[in-house]
Amino acid sequence: MSSQRLYKIVKTFLEYGLDELVPKESLPWYAKLGRLSLFWFRNKHKDKSTALRFRLAIESLGPVFIKFGQMLSTRRDLLPPDFANELALLQDQVVPFDGEQAQQLIIDAIGEDVFNDFFVAFDTQPLASASIAQVHTATLKHNDAEKNIVIKVLRPGIDKVISADLKVMSRFAGIVAKWLPDGKRLRPKEVVEEYRKTILDELDLTREAANAIQLKRNFTQGRPQDKVLYVPEIYSEYSSKNVLVMERIYGIGVGEVETLQQLGVDMKLLAERGVEVFFTQVFRDSFFHADMHPGNVFVNANNPADPTWIAIDCGIVGTLNQDDKRYLAENFVAFFNRDYRKVAQLHVDSGWVPQGTSVDEFEFAIRTVCEPIFNKPLAEISFGQVLVNLFNTARRFNMEVQPQLVLLQKTLLYIEGLGRQLYPQLDLWETAKPFLESWVKEQMGIKAVFEKVKDNLPFWNEKLPEMPDLIYDYLQSGKENNKQTSLLIQSLKVQQTKQHKTLLTTIVGCTVLICLAIVFS
Repeated sequence: MSSQRLYKIVKTFLEYGLDELVPKESLPWYAKLGRLSLFWFRNKHKDKSTALRFRLAIESLGPVFIKFGQMLSTRRDLLPPDFANELALLQDQVVPFDGEQAQQLIIDAIGEDVFNDFFVAFDTQPLASASIAQVHTATLKHNDAEKNIVIKVLRPGIDKVISADLKVMSRFAGIVAKWLPDGKRLRPKEVVEEYRKTILDELDLTREAANAIQLKRNFTQGRPQDKVLYVPEIYSEYSSKNVLVMERIYGIGVGEVETLQQLGVDMKLLAERGVEVFFTQVFRDSFFHADMHPGNVFVNANNPADPTWIAIDCGIVGTLNQDDKRYLAENFVAFFNRDYRKVAQLHVDSGWVPQGTSVDEFEFAIRTVCEPIFNKPLAEISFGQVLVNLFNTARRFNMEVQPQLVLLQKTLLYIEGLGRQLYPQLDLWETAKPFLESWVKEQMGIKAVFEKVKDNLPFWNEKLPEMPDLIYDYLQSGKENNKQTSLLIQSLKVQQTKQHKTLLTTIVGCTVLICLAIVFS
């Protein structure tokens, strides 16, 4: 980490008055002395709110910090509402790097011969530019046809920039954890570590390619419901760690509501399909796109009465194991039915809160948070906010941060926000409840038992010829165990008899001694 970069970060924080977030009385004398020694850095934005100053400071520090702020904006369980709202306004608008340099990076990755033979009409003017990568358009000769494609290429040297900034973030996280009054609850070290994993994953475009291929496969199984989401085709044979080649899509940004309305798109259906996409990914596939903000979601409006969602940028995905899926689905259904007792018990059973937690107290805390919400019309209730409130309440009962649930919460907030932006009357509860109830029934009913038996049949069929030998070996081992058990019991009986004799002799001897002492006293 260069001293110049560290100096700039400290200078920015002080000039935006962010040192005021830590009360002076909480600082040791040497920290106060250090702040006084930088007396020429004064708060230049006293007229602005603390949350606004925090957002402006993040913006001025560049792409890595901007992306961190975007991630932080989804952690409404940790931040005050004004901070979360300000950080949600962060825009990842970055000056593009030279297109000729981008072309050379692509050639270096895939080979000059491959580039010249298969890539034509490469546009050195970038289509889009973000903090980690930028995108160029081109035409690909593939299977005797020409395909319109986009090529995503990582910024040169971005890994070094990210590594350096992560070190600074870790240092600041340690300071916040130690000196900020609310430092322990905010868990800054864990948040930075979560960001580290996320952004380092995004530096490997082969991972993004694999995620996109998996997501596309999940939604191209020939089932009617699979037509609700389209994922661009990935050309992995031309891709590498720093270059990703994929189909170019032509859709309308999901945030362009007026354009969609002018085209006559069925907004209610589109919003409901967004909810369907989310719950299908989570509960059917256990594999969900965890970065579905407006910049990564488009709409195919070629048939306005049958709109399709389009998802790009699969760098961040979430997964759930079978137990998490079941507990989450049962939690949601219990919430729909306002069964707070079951919600509390499920949290204990799942291990999300310690086993010693009082279910009665936890139930009361959940009821206190959620009952005021249910007094509103269902269409006005934020499903995502209910989840945030639930996790906040659970954290008071020492619930540990569950990374898979954080991604789920973030994705749900995105989907709900998009859905209500498209169709403000969207009743997410009414849309989601039948889906979840059906899923729980499928997982716990007779059909689920039949499916498990069917899945295990190949294994049982393989082991069936071995069953007589296994049964014989078991019975033989049982006989041996019985013999050993009998010998052990006999041995214990002998030892017990000896112990009884010894104890009786001791008692008799002590009695005689006491009697003799009395007689001769």
